[in-house]
Amino acid sequence: MRCPPSLPLASAVAALALLAGGGASATHEPAVTPLNDLGSGTYLGFQGGLYEGGSNGIPADHAAAGSTRAAAVRPLDTSGNPSATGKMVLVSIGMSNTTQEFCSASSAPPCDSWTFMGQAAADADVNHTSLAIVNGAAGGQSATTWDSSADANYDRVRDTRLIPAGLSEQQVQIVWLKVANPGPTASLPAANSDAYSLETSMGNILRALKTRYPNLQLVFASSRIYAGYATTTLNPEPYAYESGFSVKWLIQAQVDQMRNGGTIVDARAGDLNYSTVAPWVGWGPYPWTDGLNPRSDGLTWVAADFVSDGTHPAQSGREKVGTMLLDFFKASPLTVCWFLVDTDGDGISDVCENADGDNDGFSDALEQHIGTDPLDNCANSAIPNNEADDRWGADFYDDQNLNIQDFGSFLFPLRPDGSFSRFFHPVPDPEDSNIVRWDLSPSTSINIADLNAINPAVLATTARPPMFNGEPAFARNCTQLPP
Repeated sequence: MRCPPSLPLASAVAALALLAGGGASATHEPAVTPLNDLGSGTYLGFQGGLYEGGSNGIPADHAAAGSTRAAAVRPLDTSGNPSATGKMVLVSIGMSNTTQEFCSASSAPPCDSWTFMGQAAADADVNHTSLAIVNGAAGGQSATTWDSSADANYDRVRDTRLIPAGLSEQQVQIVWLKVANPGPTASLPAANSDAYSLETSMGNILRALKTRYPNLQLVFASSRIYAGYATTTLNPEPYAYESGFSVKWLIQAQVDQMRNGGTIVDARAGDLNYSTVAPWVGWGPYPWTDGLNPRSDGLTWVAADFVSDGTHPAQSGREKVGTMLLDFFKASPLTVCWFLVDTDGDGISDVCENADGDNDGFSDALEQHIGTDPLDNCANSAIPNNEADDRWGADFYDDQNLNIQDFGSFLFPLRPDGSFSRFFHPVPDPEDSNIVRWDLSPSTSINIADLNAINPAVLATTARPPMFNGEPAFARNCTQLPP
């Protein structure tokens, strides 16, 4: 993996680096392919791709779970309750590189204009009403300083970043995670490699994050940038490259565990059940490429992108990652509905306000409000009253059909005091935490308008195949809805 400086290849790389500008020179040539270009190929026997099977696409089942959690991101007050005047908080977690790319070298605001937060603040397409972006990362804060909910870092973020901004831990719902451990000494495929240790650290971090931020829904993880210009042992190659496998394995550990009924599959990552102890995790931007060798999207890292240690990014390097991060949040299906501009401040971006991603007649905005999946239009089974299978806005009974039970759910069963089950009760209702599910015509109470909202939604042109023509909507089956 390491090329002696006297070899022609290393000399050529160093010369090219000096021609590119900057004080650092390349002393290491990984001769490997970025994960997103490696595909089904391998590195030391480990398959490439950001996700399983050499693919860069999120597996369908994991994407569906991510979509459900993305739809649950909504403005919360400082106590963690849904609020029209609340905030959705995105926090960065990590080390010196992380804070330099996200906000500033000092970690404190104001953020440099070329960083992610600086660029986002100046971007009119970004949500500046209901979204709050907070830099929690700081210099010297390696992965092991974030791996327990009792770590001082979490108190620091709370006391010096969240509280001064009028925010709380209960409002944190999204995290960008980029971590590493200093001074690695064992590379793959060794059983004690830093890549394996980092996976373990990140598994611990996910559980710590969920403990400190109970409403956390989504974590987007990134690995390190290129370190072939490194002049110190802080974190050179091949460790920067191999940190990509740590992220890949972490995500796959969660995918495999959930497919295995919640039973842990990867002991290194530990329990990552997103229904109990961890948030959902997926890739954020992948920033590594082999120095001057462009990857398929054209990304390169030149010496001038780094300060003298060849490890920390200079202004141009920070801007590269900041731009990649901004582009990611502006384009991912898991982020656009809360990250993009939200004119009315309701927590749903303008582009998603009237969109109907699953073509079921109920807008994504409404589905986010009532708690159904905006990207899935039908329950996965006909087993009734399975709230975890809540997909179609009209199907309160969760049996794939619109029938008398669904209409009757507005009235029955009666409450102990003899009043109707849901009609005329406030939204929210302290006696019924799930009352918002029936609020199809959003207001401060459940009423006839909510019941009347069912028919036009089900009969909407975009939501019915030809066999659905005619009135009423009664007896429709969501398995017949177009995909």
